Parts: sequence; structure tokens; C-alpha cells
Amino acid sequence: MNKANPVFSSSELSEQGARLLARNDGCAVWQFRNESGDGTMTVYDVFPGVMLSFNDFHMSHYESAYVASRPLFAVDHCREGRMEYAAGANAVAYTGAGDMKLDLRKQHTGAFHFPSSHYHGLTAAFDLGTARTALPGELRDFPVTLEHILARWQLGDYPRVVHGMESMEHIFSEMYRVPEKIRIPYFKVKILEMLLYLDTVSIPEDSGERPYFYRSQVEKVRAIHAFLLENPSENFTQEELSRRFDLPLTAMKTCFRSAYGVSIGAWLTDYRMNRAAELLLSDAKAGIAEIGGMVGYDSASKFAAAFKRVMKLTPSEYRRERGIHHDD
Repeated sequence: MNKANPVFSSSELSEQGARLLARNDGCAVWQFRNESGDGTMTVYDVFPGVMLSFNDFHMSHYESAYVASRPLFAVDHCREGRMEYAAGANAVAYTGAGDMKLDLRKQHTGAFHFPSSHYHGLTAAFDLGTARTALPGELRDFPVTLEHILARWQLGDYPRVVHGMESMEHIFSEMYRVPEKIRIPYFKVKILEMLLYLDTVSIPEDSGERPYFYRSQVEKVRAIHAFLLENPSENFTQEELSRRFDLPLTAMKTCFRSAYGVSIGAWLTDYRMNRAAELLLSDAKAGIAEIGGMVGYDSASKFAAAFKRVMKLTPSEYRRERGIHHDD
């Protein structure tokens, strides 16, 4: 059997700003870091020209200078979090948990945004020049060709995303939990299984129908998100936010939900309760009503009820369970 050749060389990953943390026996761990956080890619060379990467990012954005220098085909699976991707010349859309993205990496450069500041998933990448000749040699009479997969999915300049592909979910989910000693042979089997499914599975008619947004809309929604982060104690109606940022109300609501996975109200409540939880532990002298005020509640009872809905404990119970004593 041929030795696997890497899809991305060390120099290409280094040019993206990645730092090599470890390498051994067909596996390398690369770190990405900037002012917004850090991330890692754990990369396995599975077949010649075929790479499997597990991607774990805890950052809001990352700038990449990478430009594909040869024909590539990539299958991305989102396990948790959200990621923005180019959906047109001046448009973006989002992948979320359970989504599969098929991509020729023709637009894979510039800023990557993770609206929820975390993203976990995997990427199976194929160097078409190497993989199309190497894969038939790995398994005699394997009936699938990469050319046929690309043709039936009609891939072009921009990615094609399939949402909630339940028939393939087991393939991806099983790759995340593999004993170390059998990883490479197991990944070989799963890559071939994935190709078989891509070659035969029914293509959903609405696989490309999720809303996309103009970059100007997305930039305004990011500004709204940052504004709410900076003013957690203030209460703004959505109509006020729409006027302040000059973004139509319906477009604002739809774009925010696509980017962050929930409505503005649900996101804000969750953020406020998590911020309140931090304050309950870090500021032992502050009372429940005072902390409620810090996160936008003028009623201690309403704050306590909202906190319990999100955190499953009242503020007082939350403090006691963590050994913080206060005369509430």
C-alpha cells in the first residue's frame, strides 16, 4: 500500500499562521491563535491525497491567506457551533450542527467567522490530482470515482451545503470517537463509506435553500451583537436596534438567527444569565437584586425566574452549590 501523501504541506499550513504542536505516525496537530482566541486542527493523512482533519476552534474569527494551488474537494461536517461561508459574490450563509458542506475550496481565503466563538467539526479533503489515481489502488473494484461525485452534486465556485443529512450523520458521528490504536485503518473505512454514500444518496431538493445574506447586512448584525455585549444592563427593543443600525426589522431578525442560531431575545437572555453567574461567584458582596440590575433586570423576582430557566437553579442556590455565602 502506498504511503499517504499530505493534502496540505507544512509550509502551506504555516503560511496560514498555524504552528505545529506535535507530529507522529501520520498525524499532526496544528494551532491557530489570535486576539479572539485559539483553535487546533488534528490532521491525519489517510490515503495518498486524502486528509482527515478534526477542527476545534474557540475564537470569533481568523484571517487566512491560503489560496488553493491545485484542484481540491472537501467535505466539511459541523458537529457544534456555527461557521460563516461565502455563498455568492457578495453574500454569506452559515453552517450549523449537523450540516454537511461540499466545497472545491475556490473561495477558501480571507476572514473566517465563528459567530458563537466556537466551532467543532471535521474535514475530509481530497487532492484531486493525487486521490483520483491513488484511491482505486487502495481497494480493488471500488465503484466510486471522485469525478462522478463532483458531477452529481454539481459543485461550482461556491460551496453546497446540506442541512440535517440524517442518512449520513452516522458516518460523521462515528469518526469523532475512535480508539487511538485503530484510528488510521478506521478512518480509511469511513472515508470509503462516505464516498459511497455521496455517490448514491438522494440529494435533497432544498439542499441549497438556506437563507443567504449580503455582507453589509452581516456586518450590521455583528455590530448589533457587539453593541449588546457592551450594554448588558440596557434594554433595547428590537425596533430600536433596527432603527439604530439602519437594518430592516425582518432582515435583522433572520440574519441574527442564522448567524447565532437563536433569536436576539433568546441569545441576550442566555448571555445575561451566564454573565450573572460569573458575577454571583466573583462579587460575593453584591446582592441578587444588584446583580440582576447589572444584567438588565429591575425586578429581583423576574431576574431570579429567568436565571432558573437558563441555569436550572435560583441565584441563591447557584451560589450555595459553589460555596459562596451571602445574606440574600
